[in-house]
Amino acid sequence: MSPGTVRVRFAPSPTGFLHVGGARTALYNWLFARHHGGTFILRIEDTDAERSTEESVRAILDGLAWLGLDWDKGPIRQAERMDLYRASAERLLAGGRAYWCLCTPEELEARRKEALAEGRSPKYDGRCRGRSHRKDDRPAALRIRTEPEGETVVEDLVHGPVTFQNADLDDFILVRSDGIPTYNFAVVVDDAEMGITHVIRGDDHIPNTPRQIQVYRHLGLPLPRFAHIPLILGADRARLSKRHGATSVMAYREMGYLPDAVVNYLARLGWAHGDQEIFSLEELIRHFTLEKVGNTPAVFDQGKLDWLNAQYLRTADPARLADLLAEQWVLTGVPAEVVTATEAAWRAAVVVAFRERAKTLRELAESSCFLFEVPVPIDPEAAGKHHTPEAGALLRELLPRLEALPAFTAAALEACYRGFAEEKGIRLGVVAQATRVALTGRTVSPPLFEIMALLGRERALARLRALFPAGNPLSPSVGKL
Repeated sequence: MSPGTVRVRFAPSPTGFLHVGGARTALYNWLFARHHGGTFILRIEDTDAERSTEESVRAILDGLAWLGLDWDKGPIRQAERMDLYRASAERLLAGGRAYWCLCTPEELEARRKEALAEGRSPKYDGRCRGRSHRKDDRPAALRIRTEPEGETVVEDLVHGPVTFQNADLDDFILVRSDGIPTYNFAVVVDDAEMGITHVIRGDDHIPNTPRQIQVYRHLGLPLPRFAHIPLILGADRARLSKRHGATSVMAYREMGYLPDAVVNYLARLGWAHGDQEIFSLEELIRHFTLEKVGNTPAVFDQGKLDWLNAQYLRTADPARLADLLAEQWVLTGVPAEVVTATEAAWRAAVVVAFRERAKTLRELAESSCFLFEVPVPIDPEAAGKHHTPEAGALLRELLPRLEALPAFTAAALEACYRGFAEEKGIRLGVVAQATRVALTGRTVSPPLFEIMALLGRERALARLRALFPAGNPLSPSVGKL
């Protein structure tokens, strides 16, 4: 393929959010277009007026934008292309390739049940095949006159040749009685008019493809190449659904996943380049080909996504993550005005301090939200173990030295604590762990002196004074925990 000749499209129906399977389809189309220097078109298949909503359109656009999948043309809406479908329908009628069907839904359902009861195929029996004109004002649907003999072969780029017997294909409806085109008709007209060279979609569309090929042939249109991607399954090998967890792309944003990690994971969900697991976007574009897409279903592994996201979290630019962390703090309950008052450089420092222990930004936010809590909730068991009378007396003695430090930096704080412990002939942990529990509420956190520097002199010492007030030499102020 010469550069620029490839034209692909992502064509979602706006009846809900952008789910994981749709996002992967969009990604594969986008990567294929970018790999070949082609065109990626976004088409909104909104002919179903009852189910299509503007809210869903916005959700789809937001999801694609969050993943960084920009489109070259669109969004193009099917609802604005009715004249194009009508013109193609008239061509088929004029050429004897389609006919009007006056059968009512009730009649069709009765015949379907009768055929099933008699062990026959429930396909349409073709009784209106000889009708080329409507003749009256009764509601009528337009049906294609399929080829009754021979076979239709789908030359699939993922699955190889897939053969269908034409005798098994009924005269399916092209235009419903209300004038709305069906999916199998509109998609062909659109793909042909847009010059789509490759149709890359889920393999649940394979049964639709021989019907669409019939439409292409009846309209005298060249066929695109077809590539049907296997479905995504849950761990139980059932089709991925809400019961397996989040399926909305934007839900993963809310849960604190990074878009580049999600893109990397979705790309690897059915495609491989050797044993490589982590790819930059440039590497995905360079290496992506349909030949490397597997022909068996992929299983969504939440643990693997968590691992991959953790790798991106640890290597991403902290300045970039600073604003994303701010969003997560608000979602965990920190008042927005409090988060807004923080500086980006401080948020970036929090990222650096906490990200080694987090798989997602949400975990990072939850583990660091104690920085804003006044008073900080303290684990009673941790306090009972580390807030001993000895520790209380030592920290009260240490407080003036902390107040007098010229710089409240991690290095200066560590030197102060170590010097104090050496002078008193005690283990550093005696005062360090008591301080950690007082400041964080728990016994495990990022390095203590980094935490103290992040809190700043005023907040850090205020928390220590609240728990170890002057004038009480016997025990820490456990009652204020």
